[in-house]
This record gives sequence, structure tokens and C-alpha cells, in this order.
Amino acid sequence: MKAMIKELVNANVGKVKEREPLANYTTMKVGGPADVLIEPSSIESLKKAMAIVKKYEVPWRAIGRGSNLLVSDEGVEGVVIKMDEGLDELHVAGETVTVGGGYSLVRLAMLMSKQGLSGLEFAGGIPGSVGGAVYMNAGAHGSDMSQIVKRALILFPDGTMEWLTNEEMEFAYRTSVLQTKRRGICIVAELQLTSGNREEIVAKMRENKDYRRRTQPWDKPCAGSVFRNPLPQHAGKLIEEAGLKGYTIGGAKISEQHANFIVNTGKAKAKDVLDLIHFVKKTIYELYGIHLQTEVEIIGRKL
Repeated sequence: MKAMIKELVNANVGKVKEREPLANYTTMKVGGPADVLIEPSSIESLKKAMAIVKKYEVPWRAIGRGSNLLVSDEGVEGVVIKMDEGLDELHVAGETVTVGGGYSLVRLAMLMSKQGLSGLEFAGGIPGSVGGAVYMNAGAHGSDMSQIVKRALILFPDGTMEWLTNEEMEFAYRTSVLQTKRRGICIVAELQLTSGNREEIVAKMRENKDYRRRTQPWDKPCAGSVFRNPLPQHAGKLIEEAGLKGYTIGGAKISEQHANFIVNTGKAKAKDVLDLIHFVKKTIYELYGIHLQTEVEIIGRKL
């Protein structure tokens, strides 16, 4: 590992940190350290870093803004690539928007609405990066990324890069081909938006954002919706009807504002959150015969 780190630093790939606590990089504010954290300074730096990681056969994964992530207390083995500054370029040409995977989704939605471009109103209150949103087909208010992504530039573990069309991304409810068949990182997304009335677009986005603020506990450390909706049912409604709002294990608590959110009350461990997830799954299955699946991604050692 030391030799790889030295080579990464010498290659000037960006910031390289050892044993970096990932609690600092997730909205839940829990999680142990990454063996190595890399924050690439550009796409070329990312490609160089991936080549070095491949050379040393070290396991790796990418994270965005950590808003849909639960990291083990024991941390993550190998390399974690943080998609952030350096991978956040933005180009707008008419109704086509080309944006880096590290760009803030909320910021992008706000900026496009002010330019009179429609299609991202649903994303006004969704924290996270564009790359992460593409990876999981993030959505809300009846829309999602699959509705606006024309194609995405993906970096695969072997270091190759390829543009995948919307069809090739195989978008489905809160998932994509990057989760199911072809592991990789979305480093650039090309979006197709639509010109519209600026005031109406801004108003709709603010309405969606205000709704999320009223109904979801984004003012507390959390990781967004914990469970996928078992359509036509809704996870939050099932958990609330089961009487679990406010149920607490350690420092993790089911939000009293929205039952599909688990909040960190201040001193939660990842184990507390995971134990609470398992408890909810068990309870809902016993009551309704429904197997809840997590929407939040759970990574790291001993999970």
C-alpha cells in the first residue's frame, strides 16, 4: 500500500490521504476510515489514479457527496475515490447540458432553473452529486434522472472509458446498469433539458424543495430514504403504520418527521444504523409479508 501511495503522490493525481475518516464525507456522519482516499484534480488525474490502483490490484470504489451512503465503523478496504472539485465542469449548449460527475445536483438544478431550462425541477432538494444521481437513477416528484440523461461517460475498473446511451444505462427504479451489471463511475453526464418559462420553472423547483424540507429531516444527519418503495406500497407509510416512528437503537433513530429516514441523534455508530435497518426489515416482514430493500448503499468491512 505504501508503494502505491507514493506512486499516486508522485503522479500528482490530486489529494491523496491515508486512513481518512469517511464520517467526514457522508451526510449520516458515521463510518470508519478509508485505507486511501483520492480526490482527483481532473478526469486525466482520475485515469492516472485508476491505472495505478489497477497496477497494485487494490480494491476501490467511488463516492459522491455521501448522501445515500452508510459506511462501516471498520472503514473501507483499499481506495475510495471522492468525486468532487476537478470533476465538476459544466457546459451548456442550448438545451444540452454536459456536466461532471462531481457537480452538486442541487446546485445544477438551481442554476438550470434560473436559465429557464426545465427537467431538473425534481432534483431541487436532492443532495448528492450528478454522478451518484446517475448511478442510482435518483428521482422524486414523479421524475428521475432517466428522463433527462442522453448518455453518460463511464470509467470502468480496467481503466477504459465509454459513453453509454440512456438505453445502455438500463435505468430502473433507483438503479442502473452501474449497480447491476457493469461496475463503473459516471464521470460526465450529458443531459437533455427543455426550454421553458423561467419563473414557472423556478417556482416549481422551489415548491418541490420546500416540500422536502417540510416533510423530511434534512436538517439532521441522515442518508436520505433508507428503503426503496415496494410499489405500489410506500416504505415510509408501512414503517409509520407499524408504529416505528421514533424507535431508537443506540444513536440511530427512525425520524418522527418521515419514517423512511434514519437520523443520527449525535453519537450514532454505523452498527446502530444497520441494526435499526435489520429491525425494520424484520418487523415489516412479520407484519405485512413484505421484504424491504435498502435504497441507501451500505459499504465497508464487516457489514
